Amino acid sequence: MNIFAIGDLHLSFANPKPMNIFGELWNDHPEKIRTAWEATVAPEDLVLIPGDISWAMQLEEAKQDLDYIASLPGTKVMIRGNHDYWWSSISKIRKSVDPSIHVLQNDSITIGDVTIAGVRGWDCPGGYKFDEHDRKVYEREVVRLQMSLDHAMNQKARQLIVMLHYPPTNEKHHASGFLEMLTRYPVDKVVYGHLHGKEGHRHALEGVHHGIEFHLTACDYLNFAPLKLTSSKA
Repeated sequence: MNIFAIGDLHLSFANPKPMNIFGELWNDHPEKIRTAWEATVAPEDLVLIPGDISWAMQLEEAKQDLDYIASLPGTKVMIRGNHDYWWSSISKIRKSVDPSIHVLQNDSITIGDVTIAGVRGWDCPGGYKFDEHDRKVYEREVVRLQMSLDHAMNQKARQLIVMLHYPPTNEKHHASGFLEMLTRYPVDKVVYGHLHGKEGHRHALEGVHHGIEFHLTACDYLNFAPLKLTSSKA
């Protein structure tokens, strides 16, 4: 089983919202994603999608976007991003999605030898736009990350990958509650999205820090091709 990650799909089949306002590289991006995905991902593989899946406002409106994801090879695990307004009741979503899709919300799932934990996250203190409203949400999301990691430990995780939508630190890569929490647990890798364009990408936390691999997996950063994280036996 190979493991891939790609986030920030920003699909909008029901009510098209062209993404090329963010640059020509976004032209026909769903087709770019499909072409690269089908060329690299096999049916037995696992693909992590760390949020900003659909621009839809309601679950019913997101159905075409979720059907598109279901049509792609592999098992998919998704978390909520800050633009996933359609994401309401987690139980309702789990009943609605195709069996090839698993959704996480402050918990975890084990597939083969890999356990995936996931929370949305939030902006971190010391960031350029961080304010007191952000602090309340940030502190709540740190607690939710702990809940997710504890859930993973209860499953006796052997290989632990964490999905966040937001990066786990601010633009200056200062210490954060997310980083502190991640280092308390045997986390192997962290994948996240949210950062777009040259300005966003240059703030990415990449490589090994505190013994953990960090990967920005926003689809424009990956040129719309799923990033291969590792391979292991299912």
